[in-house]
Amino acid sequence: MEWYYIVVALVLVALVAFVVVRSRGGGEVPPAVEPRREPPVPISPRGLRDRLGKTRSALADRLSGVFSQSGFDADFWTDIEDSLVAADVGVAAAERAVKAVRKLGPEDPAAVRGLLAAELVAQLASADRHLEISGDPSVMLVVGVNGSGKTTTIAKLAQQLNTSDRRVLLGAADTFRAAAADQLKAWADRIGVDIVKGESGADPASVAYDSFHAAKARGAGIVLVDTAGRLHSKSNLMDELGKVARVLRREAGAIDEVLLVLDGTTGQNSIGQAKAFTDVVGVTGIVLTKLDGTARGGVAIAVEQELGIPVKYIGVGEGVDDLIPFEPEAFVDALLGA
Repeated sequence: MEWYYIVVALVLVALVAFVVVRSRGGGEVPPAVEPRREPPVPISPRGLRDRLGKTRSALADRLSGVFSQSGFDADFWTDIEDSLVAADVGVAAAERAVKAVRKLGPEDPAAVRGLLAAELVAQLASADRHLEISGDPSVMLVVGVNGSGKTTTIAKLAQQLNTSDRRVLLGAADTFRAAAADQLKAWADRIGVDIVKGESGADPASVAYDSFHAAKARGAGIVLVDTAGRLHSKSNLMDELGKVARVLRREAGAIDEVLLVLDGTTGQNSIGQAKAFTDVVGVTGIVLTKLDGTARGGVAIAVEQELGIPVKYIGVGEGVDDLIPFEPEAFVDALLGA
């Protein structure tokens, strides 16, 4: 009967080992999920025109009225400049564009429109819009004010970046808003990525720390860290955000990207926000959301011109594939195209 007792003993040891492993894991490591492999469906130029329809309609209506004027006098050029400013292109960018087009001496409205488009594209041509992905793992910190669409932007970005060769892990460092981590967890489950969460009210910097090391231990190629939305005027909250960035830079050596999510419907007000966040965490790229729901879509040009920070993505809808890389030619065409 000795063999019987040996088998029973082995079964008991196996059960104890299983219980110990489960208790140590604490449920923090989600089950492996097959990563998403299919690329997002690109939005066609015509589709982008439709998504930016509110800005396009408002700008087109004003320009149509201007182009119906006879002759290219001083009022004609002033009206074009005013039309661009009304679409939140920005005073400096509008002045520069109109001055350059006027100097070329176009002979008809169609030529003015074409030269204006070319000049606006030229103002945006020199920016480097690629995402820096060089760390092991690469670290991306996402920041912004309340209500900008930051959490859903992170999910959409994770959807695009997550591949079989470079898996994404999400860090839920928004511990201030009770539902934020749950919202991000729901997205993580939907798109098939790991997530590290902290307790409500926990130190966001400690969650960022845990997220980085979890990504390193699990072989994830990118860790995307969410942060609590905060008003840029609240110094204590901005100091807390600065601490998150310092911890990540200390642990990883560098943060590959600090992406600032701005609500496109706020227009020029977003520029002040961007300056404050840049001072605290060193923003490397802008994501403009909700451009499908505003007549102020020209703010993409104003933000980049005034801050010298590239717009890397724009949000043009609610769907997971409605976050698209910012391409100046397609964007300007969507605003001014015939």
